[in-house]
Amino acid sequence: MQKEANKTGISTPYRYYAFISYNSKDTEWGKKVQRKLEKFRLPSTLCSERDLERRPIRPIFFAPTDIQPGPLSEELQERLKASRNLIVICSPNSAKSEWVGREIEFFHNIGRTKNIHFFIIDGIPNSSNPETECFNPIIKRLGLPEILGANIHEKTFKWPWLNKERAYAQLISKLLQVEFDTIWQRHKRLMLQKCAAWCTAIIFVLALLITVWSKGQPIDLEIRLNEISARNSNLPPLKDAVVTLSLDNETKSDTISSISSTRIFSNIPKKFLSEPVRITMKCRNFMDIDTTLPLAEIMTLDIQRDPRVYGNIIFDVWDDNGEGVENVALVIEGNRVVSGKNGHVELFIPLEQQREKYHITATVPLSGDTIYMPCGEDNIISIR
Repeated sequence: MQKEANKTGISTPYRYYAFISYNSKDTEWGKKVQRKLEKFRLPSTLCSERDLERRPIRPIFFAPTDIQPGPLSEELQERLKASRNLIVICSPNSAKSEWVGREIEFFHNIGRTKNIHFFIIDGIPNSSNPETECFNPIIKRLGLPEILGANIHEKTFKWPWLNKERAYAQLISKLLQVEFDTIWQRHKRLMLQKCAAWCTAIIFVLALLITVWSKGQPIDLEIRLNEISARNSNLPPLKDAVVTLSLDNETKSDTISSISSTRIFSNIPKKFLSEPVRITMKCRNFMDIDTTLPLAEIMTLDIQRDPRVYGNIIFDVWDDNGEGVENVALVIEGNRVVSGKNGHVELFIPLEQQREKYHITATVPLSGDTIYMPCGEDNIISIR
């Protein structure tokens, strides 16, 4: 048989670290053991002490499941000879398997009895009941020494998964011929690190899902109005302000009846919170608003009156013939003005002094002494 060199350069007749013997009904367990062993990594300190690789338990030979009845083929015999260890997957299935018995017997006959290891996945050791016995009867017939197999059902811990991991550590320590505690303590640390990593990942994913879910939940948006212009009780209050909210390709509009009222926009996707949205407001006698603001659950719009509505006093002074009269001295709420060309009068009143109607006096008698706001070019004051 061709010899291969190990890490130290010393030739070894073993091509495989271990040969897994199992019954076809236990195939999945055989694959699990193979993966677990081949992925196992030794601590770097132990590697230095034993001059071993970080992943020393490989390759593992996993026999095909379509083995035909009869004696061991020459190929399987060569595979067994090329394997340092024999791992037997023990269960009532393998206990009844003639093929598993032949593999154990062959490994014993080539002088490697001490390298036979048992991994118990089901059944009861030495139960003497064919339905529950997990050890193949060939073991007793060959007079093999007392067997202490790694048992995944050994109730050392209350969590079954931890007992399985302990059984893997037992098998690994026997294969590597190192103290169990050396392997087990490191294995526990790695499991704790993995559990912590998994918990962190799960918490992160849950937080992400909750964030995504919450962003998709609708919210109610409250719009309030706040008048920032000078307050004047002589002017009519705000009435029926139309507020429009633009979200992507959708617009929502509603009416706020008074300055003390609010309006609720329902079913706004939460994903728009803090995002810039366009808001417009239109209301008679008030300045229009068209702005972009970060969306919040409660939003206040600062509004102000249009100072021109009740502040721009415009009229003409006419005589009985319908002609404009120039240089007529007038007093409008304490403000003195003189009619200009064609009797035209213009006066702007500050917002805090504005009102819905103004009393007018003149040096000449007038047929009407009140101007009603808002007014424009067609307003006339006549001289009697």
